[in-house]
Amino acid sequence: MLLALAAAHAEPQSAKPSTPEDRAKAVEFARSLESDPLGKQAKEQRKWLMLWLIEVPDISVKLCGSLLGPLSGDKNYAAELTTQMAASGVAFMIASSTKASDNVAVYTAGVEGTLRAYESILKVKPKAKWQLLDELIEKRSKGELSEYVRQAAARCK
Repeated sequence: MLLALAAAHAEPQSAKPSTPEDRAKAVEFARSLESDPLGKQAKEQRKWLMLWLIEVPDISVKLCGSLLGPLSGDKNYAAELTTQMAASGVAFMIASSTKASDNVAVYTAGVEGTLRAYESILKVKPKAKWQLLDELIEKRSKGELSEYVRQAAARCK
């Protein structure tokens, strides 16, 4: 999904830095998508966030496929959950600017936001299960999520 959006907007308009209002909107949308990833506004919020990330030159988030492993395909809201990792990571970068260059901290925030979105999805779609995400929730409850992210992030260069 992110690649499709990037291709659609490959011609840079006038690359303007992010504004404080847009950064606040990005954080608001990321948090909203964590709590209501299937809501009426979710698709438009997700679209705005991804287009904004592509267009602003001063904020970028690295993506690491190793963090969510085989979380792909069209089933069980894979696109929404994968996009959430970027959205939550960016929200963390904006809210915690001193840690914005700490890839492991950003990745951890992205995974945590993805897990919150997944839990929100399960409240309304209990059959939308992913074994990996269930395992990551277990790691989170045991305090092992940060170590998992650190090890998985080592495979992302």
